[in-house]
Amino acid sequence: MENKFPKNVRQIGNVSDTPKIYVEDYVDTFLNQICDKADNKQVGAFLVGKKEETEGQECIYIFGAICMESSEDENETISQENFEKAKQEKQEYFEEGTLIGWMFCRPGVRMLIDGKIFKAHEKYFSEKNTVFILKDNAEMEEQYYCYKYKELMQIGGHYVYYEKNAAMQSYMITARKKIGVTPSEVVEDKAAKDFRNLVKERIEAQEQKKSSGLTYVASVFLVIVVLIMGVTTLNNYGKMKSVQSSLEFIRDSLLKQDGNKTQKTNGTVKAADDQKSEESIQSDQTTNDPQTEVQQEPEAQQGEESDTSSAEEEKTSEPAASTMQEMTEDIYIVEKGDTLAKISKKVYGDSGHVDAICRMNGLSDGNLIFIGQKLILP
Repeated sequence: MENKFPKNVRQIGNVSDTPKIYVEDYVDTFLNQICDKADNKQVGAFLVGKKEETEGQECIYIFGAICMESSEDENETISQENFEKAKQEKQEYFEEGTLIGWMFCRPGVRMLIDGKIFKAHEKYFSEKNTVFILKDNAEMEEQYYCYKYKELMQIGGHYVYYEKNAAMQSYMITARKKIGVTPSEVVEDKAAKDFRNLVKERIEAQEQKKSSGLTYVASVFLVIVVLIMGVTTLNNYGKMKSVQSSLEFIRDSLLKQDGNKTQKTNGTVKAADDQKSEESIQSDQTTNDPQTEVQQEPEAQQGEESDTSSAEEEKTSEPAASTMQEMTEDIYIVEKGDTLAKISKKVYGDSGHVDAICRMNGLSDGNLIFIGQKLILP
């Protein structure tokens, strides 16, 4: 099966170069958080991802990032110890990916590739189409490079894409203390805000389509049930009419026979017939009374059974109503009808942590969440 491009993407710069670089949204947020805390120190991160051909084009997908500890040796940007440690953390958090490049932020230094950077990249990332990202937190600038033809060649633009990235969320929770990020700190990104808004609109549109389809199926099913009930009722009514006609015919025949017998017999025979008819009437009444009682008893039983079933339904509905949304110690999964205020109230008991949740997850607007999204709890 041929690989396809991600559906939810936003473009940064001119993406006409090859290969095309795709950075997952949580990774992009995490890299910005690292640079935001750089102050006057050099900071960096190792990039985790994969290279593959998508619809005939060379693509690089970056779906993980690992903090890089500063090297004690001023002459080297990446130490061998840091690189080996990054490989171990990659195996723990991003087993399906490979170390595909690195990011480096140097506050107060011009955005240029110098000998140290090139030497470090050739030593640890000498394969074709590995990635280097140079950032400047003061100027809020970034440059993307790709290693090909034995050179670090600048790429004009890249894509940021969104998907359910549970591995990166888990690593961000572990690393937030290491990089010094607190719930009250966040990197503002208007493009990210617009992108998440677009994703929310698309998901809502898909949900509306699904709900309208289910409504149509339910309506068709209801119409079929009504038709079946109508046909069954008509058939039963026809049968009842035919039985009634048969009974009337038999009754008329019996009455005629009784009339003939009465004319032929004397008064004694008439009295005997009258006595027999009275006894038969009494016997009919006595036989009818138990039937009435028998018919009433099942109705009472049905009432008791319905009461019992309704009580059982109430019992089963109580735990369903009290079921809480899926929560872990550090991650909350958004459900239908949730807002950040409701989530804050459920987790912390009040709505005063909305800003903290927004900042922890890189959200500029508390309304820009959607069903199934995993939020990191501060």
